[in-house]
Amino acid sequence: MQEQTKSTEELFRQLAPESQKEARMFIEFLIAKQEARPRRQPQFNWAGALTEMRDQYSSVDLQHQLLNWRSEPE
Repeated sequence: MQEQTKSTEELFRQLAPESQKEARMFIEFLIAKQEARPRRQPQFNWAGALTEMRDQYSSVDLQHQLLNWRSEPE
């Protein structure tokens, strides 16, 4: 496999002007997408919220109910 020796700038300069514009727009899109997602620890404050219903429903019962909800027309 050939080693990559050209820098990103060199590759960019080899593109036609219209392709350079397109590449720049894509890079700006990636930067905006990266900045839009704040990095934070996941929160599990919902855990244990239905413990009082533990004796009424099993996990299989809940799976069946979810399938019913998903198959209902909107």
